[in-house]
Amino acid sequence: MLADRILFIDAEAIVLDKPAGLPVDRPRDHADSIEDALETLRFGFQRSPHPVHRLDRDTSGCLLLARNPKAHKRFAAAFEAGQAEKVYLAVLDGVPEQAGGRIELALSKHSTRADGWRMVGDAKKGKPSVTDWRLLGVEGGRALVEFRPQTGRTHQLRVHAAEALGLPIVGDPVYGRGGEAMLLHAARLTLPRAPKPAIEAEAPLPESFARWAGHAGA
Repeated sequence: MLADRILFIDAEAIVLDKPAGLPVDRPRDHADSIEDALETLRFGFQRSPHPVHRLDRDTSGCLLLARNPKAHKRFAAAFEAGQAEKVYLAVLDGVPEQAGGRIELALSKHSTRADGWRMVGDAKKGKPSVTDWRLLGVEGGRALVEFRPQTGRTHQLRVHAAEALGLPIVGDPVYGRGGEAMLLHAARLTLPRAPKPAIEAEAPLPESFARWAGHAGA
């Protein structure tokens, strides 16, 4: 029931709290997706809303939908221009040596017949990718961190965690050990749209982050 997971709504935009495990686009395995449920989010409009950006299937949190084509075009341009402020929370499979910093690791897509595709750090051929981060808390040999991506590359935070910090996100099935829920959450989203008020939304921590609730507000 996505209608019960709305964080923000007006005539132009909807921000959903996307649950982990639900893909945005219809997957090859024909599992349920956000795309399949868009008609249930019309709320009296003739058109269904459409996603402005993407979250990975196993990532939870703030997902922006545009309610008309003109708004979609403006919002997409704002994302492309780096105007969207995105804040993610992630649990790393280990504890970083530093308390924060900036990751600048260019990324490119690498594909093999045997293993399929994945993103990798590639200083020569990759697209510039920048993430600011800070440590929020440590428990049981793992760390809760805040990520603020300054660019929007595919799998950016997952690769930056695994390659730049040397600590993959807990549960990451591609860049980490998998075996449990991936702990990556799109906690806040802000998008300016002057002269109208900015779109602002905050997604509550999912149950998978329950033990980290005391650190999340640091």
